[in-house]
Amino acid sequence: MSIKISPSILSADFANLGHEIRAIEEAGCDWVHVDVMDGHFVPNLTIGPGVCKAIRPHIKTVMDVHLMIEPADPFRKAFAEAGADNISIHPEVHPHLDRSLQVIRDLGCKAGVALNPSTPVNILENVMDRLDMIIVMSVNPGFGGQSFLHSQIQKIRALKAMIGDRDILIEVDGGITPTTAPLVAEAGADVLVAGSAVYGKGGQETSVYAANIKAIREAGEAAQS
Repeated sequence: MSIKISPSILSADFANLGHEIRAIEEAGCDWVHVDVMDGHFVPNLTIGPGVCKAIRPHIKTVMDVHLMIEPADPFRKAFAEAGADNISIHPEVHPHLDRSLQVIRDLGCKAGVALNPSTPVNILENVMDRLDMIIVMSVNPGFGGQSFLHSQIQKIRALKAMIGDRDILIEVDGGITPTTAPLVAEAGADVLVAGSAVYGKGGQETSVYAANIKAIREAGEAAQS
């Protein structure tokens, strides 16, 4: 299966989000990753459902929304109505994780769980059949441009074994570059989130984004062959 690339708009030029989204889609990305942070669950503050609604018309692929907020349950419907295709949540925020995932699916979205570097995979044992995707955080969430945590490679392998023949994608978020893409792809990753490795400081030409996306994709797919 080919690797999907989901550039994070956290690294884009926020003054020109519509243009930046159109540019990465023209450059060949598969999904558009939207990092929602509240300054509480993670030490940063980004965007909410209003901005998601505003950028939705510019997204022709998949709006991949990652909720790093606490509480998250009261906002699931707002992000679904804003146009999210995927909504991923953190188990630390959801004491009734099974119910929370089912609500996301009932809202018409794909349901995902994001695992922080210190979160064990066994937290998912009893909700595997509620999942469409699992995000492995290969950095501590909150900021872009961090270095890849190699400890998460074994977590990807463990999740691949847990998934078995289920139709669940493994998404890896954090420190993804042409150097680290082969490591996670060989371990079982299906979707790679890349922010600074695609956007740089933002405001680049589409051709630059295309070259960056191609380099990450080719490096990942080479490790799968």
